[in-house]
Amino acid sequence: MTTPVPLAPLHSVLVANRGEIARRVFRTARAMGMRCIAVFVDADADAPFVQEADESIRLPSSYLDADAILAAATVTGAAAIHPGYGFLSENAAFARAVIDAGIRWIGPSPDVIESMGDKIAAKRIAVEAGVPTLPSSEDPTADADVGYPLLVKASAGGGGKGMRIVESADQLHDAVAAAKREALGGFGDDTVFLERYVTSSRHIEIQVLGDSHGNVVHLGERECSIQRRHQKIVEESPSPMVDTEMRAGMGEAALALARHMGYVSAGTVEFLVDDLTGEFFFLEVNTRLQVEHPVTEEVTGIDLVREQLRIASGAELGYGQDDITWRGSAIEVRLYAEDPDNDFLPATGTLSAFRPADEPGVRWESGVEQGSVVGVDFDPMLAKVIAHGPTRTEAASRLALALERMHLGGVVTNRDFLVATLRNDAFLAGDTTTDFIVRVDPGSSQTPADVATAAIVAAMWMQGRNRAADEVWGFAPANFRTGSLPPQYVEFIPANAAAASDTADTLRIEYTAQRGGSVVLATGETVLVHEWTPDDIEVEIDGRRLRAPVTLAADVVYVTLGRTTVCLPVKPRFTVPGSDLPSGGLVAPMPGSVVEVRCSVGDAVTAGQVLVVLEAMKMEHHIAAPFDGMVTELLISPGGQVDNGALLLLIEELA
Repeated sequence: MTTPVPLAPLHSVLVANRGEIARRVFRTARAMGMRCIAVFVDADADAPFVQEADESIRLPSSYLDADAILAAATVTGAAAIHPGYGFLSENAAFARAVIDAGIRWIGPSPDVIESMGDKIAAKRIAVEAGVPTLPSSEDPTADADVGYPLLVKASAGGGGKGMRIVESADQLHDAVAAAKREALGGFGDDTVFLERYVTSSRHIEIQVLGDSHGNVVHLGERECSIQRRHQKIVEESPSPMVDTEMRAGMGEAALALARHMGYVSAGTVEFLVDDLTGEFFFLEVNTRLQVEHPVTEEVTGIDLVREQLRIASGAELGYGQDDITWRGSAIEVRLYAEDPDNDFLPATGTLSAFRPADEPGVRWESGVEQGSVVGVDFDPMLAKVIAHGPTRTEAASRLALALERMHLGGVVTNRDFLVATLRNDAFLAGDTTTDFIVRVDPGSSQTPADVATAAIVAAMWMQGRNRAADEVWGFAPANFRTGSLPPQYVEFIPANAAAASDTADTLRIEYTAQRGGSVVLATGETVLVHEWTPDDIEVEIDGRRLRAPVTLAADVVYVTLGRTTVCLPVKPRFTVPGSDLPSGGLVAPMPGSVVEVRCSVGDAVTAGQVLVVLEAMKMEHHIAAPFDGMVTELLISPGGQVDNGALLLLIEELA
């Protein structure tokens, strides 16, 4: 036997990724004394992660350009490459190229990545390791062998892409075709397979760590059951369902698989758990760092990025399974630019307001800042927000309050939906199966009273802003006048008009200044401004005193009331001619490309019939007819690009 040659310490690391995960890796690497190198595309030229790196290299095409990333590592003298998650993180060919170039790869071996990257091959290996699996078939026509309901799944990739739930045989053909298209576009491989779908289930995963000396441990479980489009939005550790016995059983199954593979670095073994029987079944292995890794760090105190870098340096773990302990509870939510009221479709725009509150203390991991543009090039996640507490209830409450107090505007987000979820009785009771959103429908935390109060606050802030900008009369008290003048007013168009009134789509705040410095609203309330700044205002409304952050951008006022941010577009005095949408017009709900057009001019269509398939952010979105009618005009064709709100076609409603 020969003594292995010790590896040289890592002095620098290039992160072959972007956004919040690049910043996350930089934070730990810098703390370990490493120089941090970023790569970026033109769309990210001004992104925070580029500014925070010690050195940044522009990529000519995309984050999938392996040759350009390797060239960047060579020219900067990077000792290691960390792939983050997504992009090239589970690309075995890229991992081999990194190793062949003499650069340290932060992750498992290319052979392990390759074997686990194919979900079909991964299931075979799991069976070899003695890990239970769900009934499945590699033949997409063998639905009779699998049984209904079933899931069509892409063999490559993850993140919910290339997945379709099928309830009956008549849905199978279209589901397989759509899944194959989505898989090909997202992963370059259209192979799909069928797997039994467990209706009442939980998604629970085990975090594992392995070093090059044969040591393997697990760090407990994370539950990631609350999902939309098979993508996680709430994750937590420990799971409210898992007890000590179940944790030991799932942990041992994950370790058996890791040992069978010779797993090195951080990885996650994912299981589907039948909520009724408690049985668990192997789903897949993610051969990389997970988006939700912070909840494991919070309850174990182990920095997973640090462990990845140590393992890549050749170090032993230095601890065994009996040394792992868990403390309290941690919950993470993914703050997305998306519209929960429109099937969670991604949203775009500029973050006019993005200001986390100072309290309560939670962990923010974000790739954006105020002024960042959210486009269609990348995943619409804005931030991960993580709270840790001695109990699950306290962690959930702390996280909800932090989200409520955040000043956020300019882009439609799922913030209020997340708050409603965290404060929902079913969630707090641990009733968090994968059908949670459909079954419980947490809704939104914003109320009509919030909108009404925000409008008053916005009107008072705008009055202060106008006075601050008035170089002639700005010094004078608000009630100063030389004669009788009519009341002042401002009109808003609430983003959700129905939240303001059942009948009106305009919210008018009319007020008259009083001698004591207060104003009286037309509705009778007395309002006193105690303090005004360009960023917030402190007002008293009929004895109720509050301070609210306020931002005005592009004639839209954003007011945060401590529970939600209300979006209030200022109603223009004049309407631009021709701005109304034609009757019967179908518009694009987001920017994207046209995949399919399933109708022609003159076709009779029925309500709910899919007429157009758009692709945005590697996901397909179906545009359906809102009523029975006839297509009278078609303004798009397959392969074309459309902007958000673009008119796609016209339908004449049948009498």
